[in-house]
Amino acid sequence: MNFIKSIFKSAAATKEVSNSYVEWIPLTSLEQLEEIKEQSHSETIAIFKHSTRCGISRIVLRDFEKSFNKEKNNLKMYYLDLLNYRDVSNEISDVFKITHQSPQLLVIKNGEAVMHASHSSISKIQLEEYL
Repeated sequence: MNFIKSIFKSAAATKEVSNSYVEWIPLTSLEQLEEIKEQSHSETIAIFKHSTRCGISRIVLRDFEKSFNKEKNNLKMYYLDLLNYRDVSNEISDVFKITHQSPQLLVIKNGEAVMHASHSSISKIQLEEYL
């Protein structure tokens, strides 16, 4: 019995701890999109669209969080679970004239998407350029 406990204890002890600086704001309603467009006239906004059932999306999200440093803390980061809020995802495509993809990162300034990327291209984005 102690052997089994030691196996589970060591697995729990090695579990990765997230040290991300991202302060996610859940994007769950169409009304928030209007707020985002309005806010983007005074500050840069980013939206990360994530499919919770997709392994690739999970990897990209984890890598994005790892690369996010405290210098980017003044960037408002919205997180969209697009499976639970598909209507919001569809509206994002319509409002910002962006083809839907997942995972996808959009940067919004002055009411428009000034940058968007998907999949592995997300890691190549230098968010500092948009702050």
